[in-house]
Amino acid sequence: IKEKDESIEQIKSSVSLQDHREKILTIPNVLTMARIVSSPYIGYLIVQQSYGLALCGCVVFGLTDALDGYIARKYNMQSFVGSIIDPAADKVLMTTLTVALAYGGLLPGVLAGVIVGRDVALSLAAFVVRWATLPGPKTLKRYFDLSIPSVEVRPTVISKWNTALQLALMSATLVAPVCGVPADWPGLVALQWATGATTVVSGLGYLVSKDAVHRLTKAEVAKRIPKPHILPKKKN
Repeated sequence: IKEKDESIEQIKSSVSLQDHREKILTIPNVLTMARIVSSPYIGYLIVQQSYGLALCGCVVFGLTDALDGYIARKYNMQSFVGSIIDPAADKVLMTTLTVALAYGGLLPGVLAGVIVGRDVALSLAAFVVRWATLPGPKTLKRYFDLSIPSVEVRPTVISKWNTALQLALMSATLVAPVCGVPADWPGLVALQWATGATTVVSGLGYLVSKDAVHRLTKAEVAKRIPKPHILPKKKN
């Protein structure tokens, strides 16, 4: 009987791991989604040559990015969904700024093509990895259900440097017209070259790095399962 009970518990455990779903609407994820939604408006401000307001929007974007990361670590709200949409929010903003600034003639078209092309390539690769690591049964409904964890994206060191350089470049490019700095200023050109180089290297880094995309093990998935709330027994 004891062996039978243990086998039943193992079956229940395997089922709970297979069907485990994470909570999506956490505070960090909501802040991240807000950044994604607000990015097109920042691009609109740039097209309208409201560079000051667009710069303020970027500052708010950066502050909320740091805030949601702090909350996720402090209160153990890290999730598979967060590991996907947090870098996605950065990419949405970078793509929006890149296209808008290139449209306004403030950013070289070649550099804009490199930045956007890298992000598109990584996005396509993410779709393939998601399907390859999705626990069965593999259906389109489960594929797009981000509450089912399968992998965790871990940014590489060069990717973090590239993100910092891209943010610095976009910020400097926005500040330049406000302060009357010409677009061909040597410091700005040097920053453009550094950003372009790290963009290419970081893109290749995701292809060769074994740690950039980590497939979650059963033990790691088990740690993400919320513990049931047990009410204290009432004393007679």
